[in-house]
Amino acid sequence: MVEIEIGVLRTQSIDRSIPDRATLQREVSAWEQQRNQSGERINWMFTTDHARAKLAQAYPQPAKES
Repeated sequence: MVEIEIGVLRTQSIDRSIPDRATLQREVSAWEQQRNQSGERINWMFTTDHARAKLAQAYPQPAKES
């Protein structure tokens, strides 16, 4: 989800050369306020089971206790 938001930030706000850190911070802060006020949501397409199946190697199931 973070990668999705960073992509939205890049396309909506920082898709150009920004001269300095202070300007970047102002741009990101203004974008963040607008994004939060608009109530935009990410439409997460994976179910928990689908995510577990797709990411099984990265997140193996813990061994069950006997």
